[in-house]
Amino acid sequence: MRVTFPRLPDHERAWALVERDDGVVFRFYGGGTAGPRLPHDIMHLVVERELRIKDGIWAGIAAGGPSQPPGQRAELLADLVAGAAALGTLTLEKIRRLTADKLAALPDATVDPVVVAVAARALQVEAARWARLRVGEELTYDWPGK
Repeated sequence: MRVTFPRLPDHERAWALVERDDGVVFRFYGGGTAGPRLPHDIMHLVVERELRIKDGIWAGIAAGGPSQPPGQRAELLADLVAGAAALGTLTLEKIRRLTADKLAALPDATVDPVVVAVAARALQVEAARWARLRVGEELTYDWPGK
């Protein structure tokens, strides 16, 4: 699956062009408005792809199902990675503390802090790429095939 996010004028309703592997093509209006900050839908796509989350919104779309909000686990993991990406310096100890805080609602939840660090760095890179886009430019992502 390929997903393209155009940089729209600020405050317009954000959308993405989804081209699924089965040939279906559609606009996905996930929510939120366009602006200079990394769109929430890109954040989810990057985090879900990096952590190989199977119950997230993008895995569901790729599988041909209806677009539904991500489950609690996927949302908490995305929040964890976004929090790690916002840290000034990434250390394993900081990530462990953040993980304990962000995943407290999920008993028995474990996640490798190194994997979180790699995903956080990927999110930082994508945020920087997005910030450099001019209106009319776009970012395209490939979702891993089956």
